[in-house]
Amino acid sequence: MESISRRKFFKNSMGTIGALSLSSKFNILKNAPQRRPNILFILADDLGYGDLGCYGQKRIKTPNIDKLADEGMRFTDCYAGSTVCAPSRCCLMTGLHTGHVRIRGNARLPILPEDVTVAEVLKDAGYTTGIVGKWGLGEPESIGIPNKKGFDYWFGYLNQRHAHNYYPSVLWQNTRLYFPEIGEYSHDLFTQEGLNFIKNNKDNPFFLYLAYTIPHANNELGRAKGNGMEVPSDEPYSNESWPQVEKNTAAMVTRMDNDIGKIMRLLKELGLDENTIVFFSSDNGPHKEGGHDHNFFDSNGPLRGYKRDLYDGGIRVPMIVRWPGHIKAGAVSEQVWAFWDFPQTAAEIAGTKMPTGLDGISMLPTILGKYQKDHEYLYWEFHERGFTQAVRMGNWKGVRPGLDKPIELYDLKTDIGEKNNIAGKHTDIMRRIEEILKSARTDSKEFPIRVRK
Repeated sequence: MESISRRKFFKNSMGTIGALSLSSKFNILKNAPQRRPNILFILADDLGYGDLGCYGQKRIKTPNIDKLADEGMRFTDCYAGSTVCAPSRCCLMTGLHTGHVRIRGNARLPILPEDVTVAEVLKDAGYTTGIVGKWGLGEPESIGIPNKKGFDYWFGYLNQRHAHNYYPSVLWQNTRLYFPEIGEYSHDLFTQEGLNFIKNNKDNPFFLYLAYTIPHANNELGRAKGNGMEVPSDEPYSNESWPQVEKNTAAMVTRMDNDIGKIMRLLKELGLDENTIVFFSSDNGPHKEGGHDHNFFDSNGPLRGYKRDLYDGGIRVPMIVRWPGHIKAGAVSEQVWAFWDFPQTAAEIAGTKMPTGLDGISMLPTILGKYQKDHEYLYWEFHERGFTQAVRMGNWKGVRPGLDKPIELYDLKTDIGEKNNIAGKHTDIMRRIEEILKSARTDSKEFPIRVRK
């Protein structure tokens, strides 16, 4: 009977405790639930499906991220919101896919007041919210800056092109300019800001979105000098007989891995380890920019394509979720999901809800090893090279590489590399995919449908 009374207490007002006996009061306080879990989402930039040891990488060292997978759940079939940065991050924040989301390409557009973010919902639920790194969803003084979209604290780059430069002369700290010291590496600043945010909010539930810029290239420097992979040191790869740009690429990834190790150690030191759920992923597939060739490290693994493709190499990404005591260590899941599921997932973790009418669903059941509702399909569209679309429906993957090109069909269960187009063999499946490509989207004046010139 006491457990029933305790459940009633937590559902009622604090005044209920006055009607209980002293022994009941003691038991309630003694058995009070932990505070709501902290939520930490670490996002890499242009990190490929095959760039991590736990996803098959042989040459780049990522022991700390691999440890996350050993202690948590590694997903094999998780997808980014898009194949480039801004729309992918917009999906992650709003719970909408690229057929409905405001930002569908790397354009200088702000998200709007009606675009409710996961940060706004978590803040309303009592979380302290912070973002460090790269935003890309609103320029200075626009309605889309982080501080107007639910974040209590913000530090980093607002503009994704500005984020190409790892030695910037200026960054943003909330709504004020921050001037780094000459030679300060922005990624290192982001790690320190992330650590500080955790320390400063150790006594209350927090949501931290740590949006790293590694291993994105400095495209402008790459065009000028052939090596746009900016990093203070190429250690521990200095003695490798690789091209310098590839030493730098590997060093960037390992530097990020080392810093994730610092963050995980801090969580443990502060006693937050078991009450913090950590997500790690990448905003899209690997790049071929700044002099780097994604083939050098086999960064897309078994997948076809890379950044700016809607084949899986451009959109299927690493996803690791760690939550000690809740997730079975070393678990591997083939659950199909995407970035627009994160807001619903985070809201359920926090005991609240996102607005209705979104494309995402909560993946918390899968994370906890319970029955999971599946998507009927996942949908993407991309506008930078004409108009391309893709849909995943179960193990079927449909790709429209252009308005003037036929739809392709792949069975990902037997053809993960999307090499064998079987569109002519499955008319019923093709008919359904064609219907989805038409119905899964709304028109956008900022991103009109057009044929590639």
